[in-house]
Amino acid sequence: MIRPALAALILAPALAGWPAGLSARAATVYVASQQGAQVTRIEAGAVAGHAAVAGAPAAVAAGGGLVFLSHPDGHAVTVIDAATGTVLRRLPYKGQAFGLAASPDGKTLFVADWSGNRVDRLSAADGTVEASAETGRDPAHIVLDRAGRLFVADRESHRVSVFDTARMTRLATIPVGTAPFALALSPDERRLYVGNVRSNDLTVIDTEALEALATVPAGAMPYGIAVSPDGTRIFVTNQHAATVTVLDAGRLVIAATVGVGRYPEGIVIEGGRAYVANWFSDSVSVLDLATLKEIAQLPVAEGPRSLAIAASTGETPR
Repeated sequence: MIRPALAALILAPALAGWPAGLSARAATVYVASQQGAQVTRIEAGAVAGHAAVAGAPAAVAAGGGLVFLSHPDGHAVTVIDAATGTVLRRLPYKGQAFGLAASPDGKTLFVADWSGNRVDRLSAADGTVEASAETGRDPAHIVLDRAGRLFVADRESHRVSVFDTARMTRLATIPVGTAPFALALSPDERRLYVGNVRSNDLTVIDTEALEALATVPAGAMPYGIAVSPDGTRIFVTNQHAATVTVLDAGRLVIAATVGVGRYPEGIVIEGGRAYVANWFSDSVSVLDLATLKEIAQLPVAEGPRSLAIAASTGETPR
């Protein structure tokens, strides 16, 4: 899953920052490049700036005008001001931080410890671990819903764990396919879509009943998932096929296949476009949602893996 570990780097006191005159608008896509140790900002289908960050970032999350980066090999989480591109702080983390989720106000951060088989709730202000819960083996990506529940893909336990984040207690464990990795909620949050990387399929979970409804083919090694704003289409990156499969959410059948770069991983949707991180092509594919065609490949630093969308809050992050 992770390329050979890079030597841990000492974090610089601040990022190089975004180009002068560019500030975060209503919604901006952020891309974490692991090998290139860089964060790229994309606005309206074009690269708006790059910023160097030491420490091989793997996953990126956003909330409250902040961008968070996990560093599995550096045992840390970096907190960045989304508007200025400067590092606000580095939060030491004893475990191997991988999956991230942030509260909407950016004050609370949830971190999946890949090697520690747990998920922690942290203060985003100082990194204090407020509460922890045991997960299955190798927790990968995590997602937070509006009801305050956290869904965790327990990759080597072949299940999804569900937690009440207020008490950090487990609500359910739901068997899925083999090696779940990516997660995405439908816009109404009634469905959770799970990409199972070794069984090459997608599990659909009813988030009210907390049970699996179906498991359907999704492509060769599904590594990332996004859902269209109207909830009718599911976009799944296929790492071993260099494609994105588009599934009809109602019928759960593949409706289209779109070619992208090599080893696509993370995917997000913003402003009528899907953005795909191509890990081995060092690029981000831009897909037009109306035509379901790739309209651009944007060059980024080596090893892009994860993307997140950040909305400007109009307040100064702390």
